[in-house]
Amino acid sequence: MADNQIVNSPQTMASRVVGSLRDEIVSMALKPGDVISESDIAARYGVSRQPVREAFIRLAQLGLLLIRPKRATVVKRISPDGVRQSRFIRESIEVEIIRRVASQPGPEAAGILEQLIAEQQEAADAKDSRRFHTLDEQFHRTLARLAGVEYAWQLIDEHKIQLDRVRYLTLGVSSTQRAIAEHHVIAVAVGRADPAAAEQAMREHLGRAEVLLAQTIEDFPDYFE
Repeated sequence: MADNQIVNSPQTMASRVVGSLRDEIVSMALKPGDVISESDIAARYGVSRQPVREAFIRLAQLGLLLIRPKRATVVKRISPDGVRQSRFIRESIEVEIIRRVASQPGPEAAGILEQLIAEQQEAADAKDSRRFHTLDEQFHRTLARLAGVEYAWQLIDEHKIQLDRVRYLTLGVSSTQRAIAEHHVIAVAVGRADPAAAEQAMREHLGRAEVLLAQTIEDFPDYFE
């Protein structure tokens, strides 16, 4: 009984709604400017409006929803400045992560990374953008684990949401293949225990965010602030 109460607690339900709606917004299932209501979401998840209200507040804090008193809540448009700040935070942390991994990679590190890259290629070949995005995340999360700083990835994950929205809009064939190639360069540098090369490869990989941002603003101007 106690376990069931924990699973169905308002806090747990709110967290579940936050996670699900975040995924929908990042993947563009819910697009910038779309109207979203507490009552509709509560009905979809079979919960009261209280956890949905809490979820909306959290998503607004993350910059994903715009809550307007006595007016409809909408999916917030992407902030170009938010994307640039996301990129800065992510690069600052991940450069230190990859430097640490490549300094003392351990015997299995390169193999683990190459296996993830192979799975990314399979997802790309299948044109499964959602799986590719998940595996891309797993590659970078694995680097944090190999560095012994998994909590650092949690910080990155929370601050890179605006960047993720842009990345999802550009997950075409050319961008996925480029990402795979760049991941391979990173893995090779780790295998050689070459922190300088690994850092350079990571900077080049994450530095493409500015190019992606310019491309998506041109292609989807209505999605941006």
